[in-house]
Amino acid sequence: MTPFWVTAFVDLAPEAHVAGLAFWRDVTGWEVSPARGDDLEFVSLLPLAAGDHLRVQRLTTGPSRIHLDLHVDDPRTAADRAVALGAREVADPGHVVMRSPGGFTFCFVAHPAPQPAPASTWPGGHRSLVDQVCLDIPSSGFDREVDFWLAVTGRDLVDSIRPEFGRLRRPADQGLELLVQRLGEPTGEVRGHLDIGCSERAAETDRHLALGARLVQTYDAWTVLTDPDGSEYCITDREPRS
Repeated sequence: MTPFWVTAFVDLAPEAHVAGLAFWRDVTGWEVSPARGDDLEFVSLLPLAAGDHLRVQRLTTGPSRIHLDLHVDDPRTAADRAVALGAREVADPGHVVMRSPGGFTFCFVAHPAPQPAPASTWPGGHRSLVDQVCLDIPSSGFDREVDFWLAVTGRDLVDSIRPEFGRLRRPADQGLELLVQRLGEPTGEVRGHLDIGCSERAAETDRHLALGARLVQTYDAWTVLTDPDGSEYCITDREPRS
């Protein structure tokens, strides 16, 4: 059962929620939806001219992280198939919470798919869009984890800018890219980070620093920063969707 939409969630630790939500609101330039959930823990970040693919959750315990929602017609059937592929089911409170073979949290949900969001344009004319999640995979479990995500998403694996990366090709009607990265560390749980495509990386980096980000490292084609809670993310030279 192939997902017809993928949503990224920024899951924020309780003490990081207020500052973190404000940061990602300002990074995207999108509006914050009314809060929902039993404890008003969920919000969406809403582009002005399209649907959303980025949401924020206030956690009750634990550190901040990224998780994915895979939108499918039948979450129960999709979850059973994922278990057969090596995932573990965590809970079924109406949506099914899962962990991948490498320990990455994701959910199967039945919410409808919106339209992909366009990039935001900033003073000075450059554009940017939070439009990719990179799965950071320790080397010993890389092949198994990638095979799992290929089977679950139905996407094709294509080469990326460096040999340690691969891209799960995004369908044209979906908003979120998926990248996989083979880490130098041999073991550990799979984790994820957000990537931002932009038309002018230096200008976009300066904008983030002014919003409270911290610079970690600059590479040929991307820049690593941390958000106010210390979670890493990247600004890349990928041209964002118009």
